[in-house]
Amino acid sequence: MRFVPRAVMVGFVNALAILIFDAQLTQFEDASVWVYAMMAAGLGIIYGLPRITKAIPSPLVAIIVLTVFAIATGLEIPTVGDMGTLPDTLPSLALPIVPLNFKTLDIILPYALALSLVGLMESFLTANVIDTLTDTSSDKNQEAIGQGIANIVAGCFGGMAGCAMIGHSL
Repeated sequence: MRFVPRAVMVGFVNALAILIFDAQLTQFEDASVWVYAMMAAGLGIIYGLPRITKAIPSPLVAIIVLTVFAIATGLEIPTVGDMGTLPDTLPSLALPIVPLNFKTLDIILPYALALSLVGLMESFLTANVIDTLTDTSSDKNQEAIGQGIANIVAGCFGGMAGCAMIGHSL
């Protein structure tokens, strides 16, 4: 990771921002004026509050203020729950239902390696960005081992593999 140029890291972060922005655009199709007003208020809080104080994270303030406002006024705005039902129980432990043989390994291995490499690279780039922002250093080996163990355990509960992300880490 020491050999990855700063321009690549900046491009990586900007590409993620563009993809996240693009993915959110569908949420604004046929939305009410209140959705746009709440979005503008949220952005106003997120970018305006740090000019006053940095003691409290401005995204957290935006979430709390807008949630209280929406509940207090009874606004009918879409929520995550409107997109589908959310599970109300914890997942059960189960091994994946696939034949354990070399044919299965031959099918799965190329995809598993590619996804794990992409996940590790994203985690390492995220760690580099966070290390730069916080002027600290992180243990990339510990990150890789922890991510591998977590993804194996997640698979046993029917979960999806994951990796570090800029937005969550910040």
